[in-house]
Amino acid sequence: MQRVRGIFPGRRKFGLAVMAISLGMSGLLAGGAARAASAGASQPVHGGTLNWIVTPEPASFIPLTTTAGTNAELGPKVVEGLLTYDNDLNPLPLLATEWKISEDGLRYTFTLRKGVKWHDGKDFTSADVAFSILTLKQVHPRGRAIFSNVTEVQTPDAHTAIVVLSKPAPYLLTALAGAESPIVPKHLYEGTDIVANKYNSSPVGTGPFVFKEWVKGSHIVLERNPNYWNQPRPYLDKIIVRFIPDAVARSAALESGSADLAGQAIPLSDVKRFSDMPHLRVDTINWPYISVHQQLFFNLDTPALQDKKVRQAIAQAIDVNALNKVVWYGYGTPSAAAIGKASTKYHNADIPFFKTDIKQAVQLLDEAGLKPNADGTRLTLRLLYNPFQERRAADFVRQSLSRIGIDAVIENYDFATYVKKAYTDRAFDITLEALANIFDPTVGVQRVFWSKNFKVGLPFSNAAHYVNPEVDRLLEAAAIEVDENKRRQQFLDFQEIVHEDIPSIEFGANPQITVVAKKVKDYAPTGEGLRGSFADLYIAE
Repeated sequence: MQRVRGIFPGRRKFGLAVMAISLGMSGLLAGGAARAASAGASQPVHGGTLNWIVTPEPASFIPLTTTAGTNAELGPKVVEGLLTYDNDLNPLPLLATEWKISEDGLRYTFTLRKGVKWHDGKDFTSADVAFSILTLKQVHPRGRAIFSNVTEVQTPDAHTAIVVLSKPAPYLLTALAGAESPIVPKHLYEGTDIVANKYNSSPVGTGPFVFKEWVKGSHIVLERNPNYWNQPRPYLDKIIVRFIPDAVARSAALESGSADLAGQAIPLSDVKRFSDMPHLRVDTINWPYISVHQQLFFNLDTPALQDKKVRQAIAQAIDVNALNKVVWYGYGTPSAAAIGKASTKYHNADIPFFKTDIKQAVQLLDEAGLKPNADGTRLTLRLLYNPFQERRAADFVRQSLSRIGIDAVIENYDFATYVKKAYTDRAFDITLEALANIFDPTVGVQRVFWSKNFKVGLPFSNAAHYVNPEVDRLLEAAAIEVDENKRRQQFLDFQEIVHEDIPSIEFGANPQITVVAKKVKDYAPTGEGLRGSFADLYIAE
């Protein structure tokens, strides 16, 4: 695996043969799919039905026009991407078997897998790839930025696609998983209203499973694709996706064995109990392709918070490791850096947590001129939290700040109202956010700290209204830097400056709890986790 990473600094040519040799996995040459992890010594067997709980029920199936998490989980079982990724996010073959990047970073040439059929029997060709990439550039929320530098996709033959860029996009090669950039059949989408196309909810793909039915409010049925290109995969006969909105009912289904797999389905208080159940396993992996990350943002338009001493005092009053123990039951992965630990290539491990020091925090508030009034209150702040954060995290912050004379008044909103309050009304002083790093900092992190991404009404952007020209320069340089070593250093430097400026307090990854029956093997062998294809998944009875 390390040899694969060692190839990256040159970042010029990656090929199937090199990948296979480096991984010591000759099977890749024949099959092309990655098996970065194995759950046991047993051999894969065919047959069986996976009962999988997905929550919440999405509006459509594939992640073509949305970045919703449940679409990203469901889609890749039917509709694939060009590549998949290992747990260090090194690319591995999928619909593309080889790829090379020109020296100037402006041409990506993909050799496509031959003999692949769409589920309706049509041939998969480079025309599908060109159509999909140019469509993603138009309709996918992140694709609009990821593919913004793409000027054309050339198709010199049926099995070659050349993506031509106006300027380098070093994150592009990591954006080609089925969960992020699904390749859809041109013959079923061309000339239609892409957003309203019926195949968004009854997909036709090249993947290991064929869509059969969707009973709204109840379940989806997927069946084994008998003509899948990567034989003998898939191993399952059927997947039944169940939508169970009630947490108690989800827990009961997992306990009774009527459900085999679920992500984020049980309360954290139940994790220990589920871990002790003989037929279940609890995994707490923060999958690197998603790389969840949570943080507290200061509204730098609030006069009192423009004083760095006040922000430092608040940072020194909040013990992030204690938050992990109290709020996250110890299942989180705290990170003091803006790029979390799941991003192994770019995380700056040298950045320390702010030392919890109440005495010094109070002194800083004194120096900032925030003297206590008669009841001991120095400052009152509006505290918001994204509903994807635990309410208990807001309670923890409120209690922490009370120790230094700051009254943080928690405002509780549903998701839509929260987004409006935070990003349109800007009616907050501090807010607890849940903005994943995703698969590359240019895509997942730049939006948060880049001054040019501050725009009233733009959700999940630069909530702090943070402006630092050097940070802008580093982010913009990294976005087009084709030398991997230079790019990594730019992101390391960026994290140091942000930590020094304190526009945010980084919490790190909140718990990612996957409950899976022990008989279920290889459910997530790639860096996409549950957003992978399940082609390798099998049930060992």
